[in-house]
This record gives sequence, structure tokens and C-alpha cells, in this order.
Amino acid sequence: QLQAFGGGLVQPGGSLRLSCVASGFLFSNYAVGWFRQVSGEEREFVVAITGKGYAAYSGDPVTGRFTISRDNAKNSVYLQMNSLKPEDTAVYYCAAKLWVYSRSPGEYNYWGQGTQVTVSS
Repeated sequence: QLQAFGGGLVQPGGSLRLSCVASGFLFSNYAVGWFRQVSGEEREFVVAITGKGYAAYSGDPVTGRFTISRDNAKNSVYLQMNSLKPEDTAVYYCAAKLWVYSRSPGEYNYWGQGTQVTVSS
């Protein structure tokens, strides 16, 4: 299973660090992705990282502001979010997929419970 935490309320321009902790499977064999979802909209790919630490970002919305990293010894993946904008407001989910990452939520095997990020003044 996965547990995501670290969300909260932050002002525009602020930062948050999300964490995703895994248990019950061989974590280093899994790519981990972060997705976000606004109520009434589809779940959106944000960024993913392979078991060996290679990262893939979704593109302009987050490139240069978000950084993903992982620590396999701690079964953990982190999402550092800087220069946050109101449009980053969403529930953020982490998910794990065996071997290769994907931008498609349906291909992931494990999901965390989600953590709310609200960017507002």
C-alpha cells in the first residue's frame, strides 16, 4: 500500500513537500507517479520516477517548479513543489507501477489515499 501526506494550505509562491511511503511490495522495482485531481475533472499526470531514479515530468505546468525524488532505503518518494500557483490546487495522489512508469492512471497497481493541496491567499 501507499500513504501520501504533506499537503496543506499555502500562499501563492509558497512551497510544499509531499511524501509517499510504500509498504508491502518490493518498492525499488516500481515506478512511482504523482497525479492530481480537481473535483469534477479527470486525474492528471504530474510527474513520475523510475525505480532507478529517472524522472519524467508532465511538461510546462510543473517543469522547473516541481521536483520528484526517491529514497528506496526508506520506501519513499517525495514531490517538492515550489512557486505554487492557485491552479496547482488539487488532491494529489501517488501511485506505483511495476517497472516502467506511465502517464495513464489506469496502469498503476497501487494508490495512496490522496492529500489536499490548496494554494490561496
